Amino acid sequence: MSDKPTGKILVTKDGPYMVSGSVPLSMQVIGTNAEGGSWEWEEGRTLKSQETCALCRCGGSGNAPYCDGSHTNSGFDGTETASHLPYADQKVTFSGPSLTLEDARPFCSGARFCDTVQTSWDLVAHTSDLNARELLVHQVSRCPSGRLVIRDNASGDILEPEFEPSIGIVQDPAAKCSGPLWIRGGIAVELQDGTAYEIRNRMTLCRCGQSKNKPFCDGSHVEAHYKDRMV
Repeated sequence: MSDKPTGKILVTKDGPYMVSGSVPLSMQVIGTNAEGGSWEWEEGRTLKSQETCALCRCGGSGNAPYCDGSHTNSGFDGTETASHLPYADQKVTFSGPSLTLEDARPFCSGARFCDTVQTSWDLVAHTSDLNARELLVHQVSRCPSGRLVIRDNASGDILEPEFEPSIGIVQDPAAKCSGPLWIRGGIAVELQDGTAYEIRNRMTLCRCGQSKNKPFCDGSHVEAHYKDRMV
C-alpha cells in the first residue's frame, strides 16, 4: 500500500459519504462454497468512475449506491458513534504456534468468512499444521472489515492482500441482503469537523443506516434485510 493514500471519504452530518479522488467503485459479491459458507469474493460490475460522488449511508436511496437525497425526508440520524482509538488499542490477541490472530470486535461486518470451515479462533491454535495455517490465512484475509488480522510470528508481517484504493459495493446473496461499502487500500475517512479515523488497508462503512457503530458497519444490514435494489 502506498505511503500516500489516494482518495478521501468525507462523512457528512446526517448525509451521504462524499468521495473524492476518482476512487474506483465496483460490486463485490460474497461467494459461497458447496456448504453455503462464505468462501471467496466474486467481482461484480464496475461502476462509472467519477472525480467526486455522493454515496448513500441512510439506506433509503432509490439510486443506490449513490445518494438521492432520501436522508433529508427520512430524518436519518447519522451521528458517528465509533471509537477513534487505533486498531492496536481495540484488538485482543490470540497466539498460535506460527501465526497470531488479532481481533477488534467492533469492526465486525457479518461477512462470515471467519467460520466457513472451522472458526478462525480455533484454527489459530493449530497453525503448526500447514493446512490449518493456510485455511486461517484464507479466511482472515477475506474479512472485508479488517476486524481480523493475521500476523506471522517469525516475521511480524501482516498476511493479507495489499489493496489498491477502491470501494466495493457488497452484495451478500447467501444472507439475502446487500452489505456495506468495502473501503480498500488506505482511503482516508474523515468527519466534517476534520477528525480523521485511522487509515487502514481494509474496512467497511455502513450504508443501511442501522449500524450502532457509525460510520462503520456492524452487520446490522443482515438483521434489517437491507436490499439496495442494484441486483
